[in-house]
Amino acid sequence: MDIKGAQLTVDTWIKEHGVRYFNELTNMAQLTEEVGEVARIIARRYGEQSEKERDKNKDLGEELADVMFVVLCLANQTGVDLQDAFDKKLDIKTKRDHHRHHTNEKLK
Repeated sequence: MDIKGAQLTVDTWIKEHGVRYFNELTNMAQLTEEVGEVARIIARRYGEQSEKERDKNKDLGEELADVMFVVLCLANQTGVDLQDAFDKKLDIKTKRDHHRHHTNEKLK
């Protein structure tokens, strides 16, 4: 599924199961909460913090999907074509960063 398809899928889900979108500020707060859950897993599982026993079963993929869901909601409700925005951003990054990263001694 491409990003455009994901936006449509989320929009359909909201209309069929969610009644309506939460307002943009609520979704922004929700996004912050979901990113925090991803950060917690990363910090404890891959970083230097110890992982609590109750957190060991948390699914990083599921938490990343939660982040994606809320980002897609925000894009839908603000009229952003995320596929177009992503394609443009990838083109910009490709042109800007290709040479820079290949000559970065820290990445060798």
